[in-house]
Amino acid sequence: MNNYWVKYILIFVLIVLTQGLVLNPMEIDEFINPMVYPILILMLPFELSGIATLIIALIVGITIDGFSNTYGLHASAAMLIGYMRPTILRYIKPRDGYDSSLLPSVHDMGMLWFLGYTTLFLSLHHVWFFSFEIFRLDLIGLILAKTFFSVLVSLLLIILLQYIFYTASKK
Repeated sequence: MNNYWVKYILIFVLIVLTQGLVLNPMEIDEFINPMVYPILILMLPFELSGIATLIIALIVGITIDGFSNTYGLHASAAMLIGYMRPTILRYIKPRDGYDSSLLPSVHDMGMLWFLGYTTLFLSLHHVWFFSFEIFRLDLIGLILAKTFFSVLVSLLLIILLQYIFYTASKK
């Protein structure tokens, strides 16, 4: 088994346990619901196929749903970003394309690229999640407020995780 996948599985276990046992039960505020598990989907290799990405997203989402008793909310939001990832990566790729030896990390792609990439996917994920969690169009302000503040906190935590778990790829 490739060394990357062993490391990915260990990171998967740590992030899922952190999300399920620490972040989900934490009551910060009505508007703040930090979700760091999307990093598991966002950090997949660039060349990974769309089907493999969707399967991993489904596994990640179902696992988080098991901790959260959300009956598919996390799975559907994870599947959304897993589905959108290959298309969006095609639109934001550098002029020379992606180097297959690099990962979509802050270390390999730079802080500006990573912030844009992660913010876009977290926004998609959180809007989807909170729209189906609340499921009332008259509360669109609440959905947007929860999305905004949760994306900010999630983004900060994900950047912190980048510096804890990931290193620059060897070129």
